[in-house]
Amino acid sequence: MTCNSLGTRVLRFALSTSLLAVLALTPRAQGARTTDGLSREEMWTAPTAEDWKKPCLVTWQRSFEDAGVLSLETGKPILVCVNMDGEIASEHYAGIRYRQPEVARLYEPYVTVIASVYRHTPRDYDEQGRRVLCPRFGSVTCGEHIAIEPILYEKYFEGERVAPRHIMLELDGAETYDVYYAFDTASVFDSIKAGIANRPAPPPIVRGERTIAQRVDSRDVEDREAVETAYMEGDDELRRELLEAALASPNTSQVDLLRLAIFGLDVELSQLARQGLARATSADAVGLIAEALRVPMAGGERDALIGALERLGETSPQARTLAVVHHGLARKSEDVDVDDWAKALENAKVTELTLGWDELEAKLENQYEATQSRVETASSQLELAESSLALAVDPQTASQLGGDSKTQSKYARLMFEDAQLAAMQAEELGATGWRVDAVLALSAYYLDDLEQAVRHAEWAAAALPPGEQGWNAMAVLALFAQGRQYAIEKAVREKADWPPEWLTDVNAAYDVLAKHPLGTDHQVAMHQDFLRRLGAGAKADRVLDEGLARFPDSWALHQRMRGRILGEKGVAGLEPAYEAMLARESASPRLEWFAGYTSIIAAEFHRRANDNDAAAASYDRAIAHYDRAIASYEDCRDSSNHYVAVALAGRGRIALEGGDLDAALADLLASFERRPNSANTLDGLNLSAVDTAKMLRARLTRAERTEQVASLQVALDALDPAMLELPAFENPSGRPSFDRPPDGGRDRGRNGGGGQGRGR
Repeated sequence: MTCNSLGTRVLRFALSTSLLAVLALTPRAQGARTTDGLSREEMWTAPTAEDWKKPCLVTWQRSFEDAGVLSLETGKPILVCVNMDGEIASEHYAGIRYRQPEVARLYEPYVTVIASVYRHTPRDYDEQGRRVLCPRFGSVTCGEHIAIEPILYEKYFEGERVAPRHIMLELDGAETYDVYYAFDTASVFDSIKAGIANRPAPPPIVRGERTIAQRVDSRDVEDREAVETAYMEGDDELRRELLEAALASPNTSQVDLLRLAIFGLDVELSQLARQGLARATSADAVGLIAEALRVPMAGGERDALIGALERLGETSPQARTLAVVHHGLARKSEDVDVDDWAKALENAKVTELTLGWDELEAKLENQYEATQSRVETASSQLELAESSLALAVDPQTASQLGGDSKTQSKYARLMFEDAQLAAMQAEELGATGWRVDAVLALSAYYLDDLEQAVRHAEWAAAALPPGEQGWNAMAVLALFAQGRQYAIEKAVREKADWPPEWLTDVNAAYDVLAKHPLGTDHQVAMHQDFLRRLGAGAKADRVLDEGLARFPDSWALHQRMRGRILGEKGVAGLEPAYEAMLARESASPRLEWFAGYTSIIAAEFHRRANDNDAAAASYDRAIAHYDRAIASYEDCRDSSNHYVAVALAGRGRIALEGGDLDAALADLLASFERRPNSANTLDGLNLSAVDTAKMLRARLTRAERTEQVASLQVALDALDPAMLELPAFENPSGRPSFDRPPDGGRDRGRNGGGGQGRGR
């Protein structure tokens, strides 16, 4: 039930299930109504607010490795379930079916795992290391159901990211059935029943005969939950007993139990857990070691944890990378002296390129004529090379010289070749130093010769005098940083060793760029993202704070700030953080716009947690922020109206799920009126105003409220027909049916407010 075409995929069955039932396309792929005369909204009824409040009754294992171990221990096959936010049948499974006792009983003979790339709660653990369970799926964290998806994709999905999907795996990992594109739930449930029908019953697991300390040696999610609950509720003696049992059973990877100790309030147990981490033998501990290293501790403890990373690095590329990262962060670059640059740039002001395009062209022409009328010198040729480069990088050059994109690209390349040739001639005449290497590096970069570009950038960066404020200095530092960064990423990708000095150089170059008059917020974001990918969280936080102080209106940096607040404080800390920013005297007038967007993100997380009252209040605050933003500066009117329309649609969805059809209708009509072209924009839950309107129309029709149906239909008919097309993930052609929102993006992805891209 996605945009992915079935193509030549053959579903393999070892059972006597009906292939026709499984291969039938979904109602949306066949047309507006099913063969039974039902609309897709009637076939896959949307969960109500009351449905979402019910607990998920299917018990999911925390990892595919845990599931495999448990499958061999119990003789149970594995059932893989795949789900997708916003997809109509996936919503039905997650909000209704997985919460029904009869469905849970149907799944009990299996070891079950759930895969979804969407994040439904902003963090997986609170400040004290306690698990924050996914409100959609229950027994797993969002990080766990996200992390399992690429593993399953590589092993079993065969290039098809389809949801909902159910795959049965035997004890040896072989597939028994793979059910997707099912016409209805009965087709799926019949396969699940048949898969287990003639199988001998697995031996019962008697947990009551084992002490809680003995259950530490189990990978079963129920045992893990029991042990962690006992630790949180037990006295000091029991906690120590459980912790020592975990340290004595390293193969079980009781990482979450160690986390409770490390971030708990008992200093002695925290220290004991860190000592256990320092002796860890499983790569499962690497992530927790990285988190532990963010907390202040004695130097000896820190060295022991880094030593553990080095030891684990013999088999774990992630551990090896983290060890090198921490060594690299502790060094000082030999090529870029950050302290000297900071002093030299202390009073520097943000500047722009001083010459316009006409002036650059005239200057270049004069220099060229001068070289023709007198004997060339290294100095004059270098000046010609720098002027050629300045004209080549000016965005107006290509548009002035070429009438179409192909011609513009050709002229741009010729300009960079001229700059490169002039620099090479200057070098032949005896020019040396950072200026000539900078031109050679940058022209090679724009000519797609990355190897030459990086080599000359390294030489230029090493010779660059601290305080140099020109564009060439800024650009060659950025190129130097990127060259080192690419080298590190290549080594990590290939699981090869790399020297910590490379990371030292990356940090030094980006730190200088953050202070350079021509530095950009994009460079700050690249630095922060790179550090986070490598696991250097504390340094990444400092980079972000300093970047936002310099670039307070940066979309990219606010996006990362929201992610950090959510990770550290959860959704409860998101809006208060922005209210505190607004209260500062130095607050940017554009901060209201960012606060409005932040309230929408908060509302969406409240909805995922089934706290609809809090979500509605956040939507109200978002609308108020955007209205104030419009009053402050006119240029944000269109994007503000766009997000107000999204907020009204979200509030309408809450009303629909709560059964208040009148309020839902009012909000949807207001959304269409506020900005009609936002009607099919997907929010962070992969739902649009049009999606909700169609669901509302079905509910109003069942209730025989003809007048309201008519008014809603009039509003839908008034929209551009493109607004009524199915979103890309439900469109069989896979063709996107809407434009990007005015801001150019959403907080999606594995660490943001949404998840899997619409095209999946």
